[in-house]
Amino acid sequence: MFVRHERDAVPADLAGEEGIRGVELLPLITNKDGARTFAMRLFRLEPAGHTPYHAHPWEHEVFVVRGSGELIGENETLPLEEGSAAYVHPGEKHRFRAGDRGMVFICCVPNPSP
Repeated sequence: MFVRHERDAVPADLAGEEGIRGVELLPLITNKDGARTFAMRLFRLEPAGHTPYHAHPWEHEVFVVRGSGELIGENETLPLEEGSAAYVHPGEKHRFRAGDRGMVFICCVPNPSP
């Protein structure tokens, strides 16, 4: 067992990532910690910051901790606020965009084997 505070997580290097603006990614729990199944990541988006518009073959779940924003898909845009939980289907194109106050969310995805 272990406990990690967000202030102690080392930000991922997002330099060179296309389509991303004002995003800090903090890996909280990964396969490097012995987690074989899921990775838990904390995203901090600056006001109007966004993730790239992308798709991947796995599902993921998101929980908004602070702030607000939108989950943008191919056919709809869904509002997100503190306390919102969102699900993205495998293969579904999506982007997260923060509102005027920014947004912080937890994202859980399958973890590759170590």
